[in-house]
Amino acid sequence: MPNISDDILLLDGAETPDRRHVDVGGGTVVAYTCRSPDKETENEDTVAIIPYGPEAAVLIVADGAGGLPAGKRASLVAVTMLLESLRVAMAETMLLRTAVLNGIEAANVAVQDLGNGSATTFTVVTIEGLTVRAYQIGDSEAIVVGQRGRIKLQTTAHSPTGFAVEAGFLDQREALHHADRHLVSNFLGTADMRIDIGAEVTLRPRDTILLASDGLTDNVHVDEIIERVRMGPLDAATERVIALAHRRMTDASSAQPSKPDDLSLILFRKPYRLAARRSAQT
Repeated sequence: MPNISDDILLLDGAETPDRRHVDVGGGTVVAYTCRSPDKETENEDTVAIIPYGPEAAVLIVADGAGGLPAGKRASLVAVTMLLESLRVAMAETMLLRTAVLNGIEAANVAVQDLGNGSATTFTVVTIEGLTVRAYQIGDSEAIVVGQRGRIKLQTTAHSPTGFAVEAGFLDQREALHHADRHLVSNFLGTADMRIDIGAEVTLRPRDTILLASDGLTDNVHVDEIIERVRMGPLDAATERVIALAHRRMTDASSAQPSKPDDLSLILFRKPYRLAARRSAQT
């Protein structure tokens, strides 16, 4: 039985940009995190890629709540608690879905127990073979997109603008410029935390999974993100979307959104031949 602690990839927001490329869960991951260009305090995001056997993995982006005490500590504690739940689950051959939910509940209690009012967003994507599921708390988002640009999964930001988009009152471009875009209505570390559990999605050849903090989604339109990540090598796709986000953050003179913030993202793909073979079997 593999020991997940041996291969876990944790990016905990160092002062300089951190970018990694690894193989995990039968696919390839590129992960990135960088501190906001307009601050000298620590990066409050935590990013983790956790293997769960040869064909499964757990991807996490946690964004410590800006303006609250110890946002970094909250995001790191939350990721650590989920990791501990996954260790126990692997030893006990527990269902991955159960392990994730147990870990999120434990993380919520642990962040509250810090006793300093801190909180964090928490977005998790599990991959088991070709089956993907998202777990959402807050406004860090997850998307699954096909090579031709079709969105197969997109989480809803837990915010007034996110719910307005879901209800059809705002389109996604309007929401990005809305005055209330920064408001978030659901955090891990609060007594009323709720988990938005997505339906299962089956990966097809050339599908790309993206998780990102709002450093990306508050600066780059969804269609721009999709156009940059849906094809080409993952390293190049990552570079394209990061470059645009940083350009927007540092240039408030244009009509485009510009919200300097910590920026974190994960991109994941299965090898084409493996995905095609597995898709043909299902």
